Amino acid sequence: MVSVDLNCDMGESFGPWRMGDDAAVLPHVTSANIACGFHAGDPTTMAHTIRAAMRNRVAIGAHPGFADLVGFGRRNMDVSHDEVYDMVLYQVAAIGGVARAHGGRLAHVKPHGALYNMAARGADLADAIARAVHDYDAGLVLFGLAGSELLRAAEARSLATASEVFADRGYMPDGSLVPRSRPDALVTDEAQAIARAVRMAREGRVTAVDGTDVAVRADTICIHGDGPHAVPFARELRAALEREGVTVRAPRPEGA
Repeated sequence: MVSVDLNCDMGESFGPWRMGDDAAVLPHVTSANIACGFHAGDPTTMAHTIRAAMRNRVAIGAHPGFADLVGFGRRNMDVSHDEVYDMVLYQVAAIGGVARAHGGRLAHVKPHGALYNMAARGADLADAIARAVHDYDAGLVLFGLAGSELLRAAEARSLATASEVFADRGYMPDGSLVPRSRPDALVTDEAQAIARAVRMAREGRVTAVDGTDVAVRADTICIHGDGPHAVPFARELRAALEREGVTVRAPRPEGA
């Protein structure tokens, strides 16, 4: 039986500024990665998003990033191993604490933006993230780019992992994501993005920008919830997966 998780970055509004329609996307996904206040989000948004995820029986995840509200956490930062450990531990503990206060449970962690991409390539940074997650709760699932240093670091610390793929992002021949600075970074044709996602889930392969096939492990598929067509895309992607016999469900943390 083939199964896959559908995850979405959420809780990225801040004060009166709003990003995405989380309430409308939640019924169609199985995991919510909730901003922790560094790159986006605030305490009230965190609590609101956690409660909404619980109502929809969606797994609650922490989405830690760099302290970069202006750059939305997408700018690389020169940080030490210890600084990364501290900032990830702080953010994961924040989401975990709010979830527990509302009767929920943290299930996973997925780094955001530049932190995610830097950890995909950098072993030291990846280990700092994995160590912070392990030290907070060794039963959590760590999400990372398929084939990345982050997943290797998590496995070295005996953490459960979920290999992540992206329906609407271009892939390089080495399995990395096309940089957002390039015009081919995003797959804008929704039908094509859905077909790519289904193929990754069923066959474990994706076509790179040079036309070659790349092997990927698809435990979880990312849906970007901030796009104008996020809700119909999430709904149609889930329907397409289920038509193809793919079970859509969240990874289970240890002890769940």
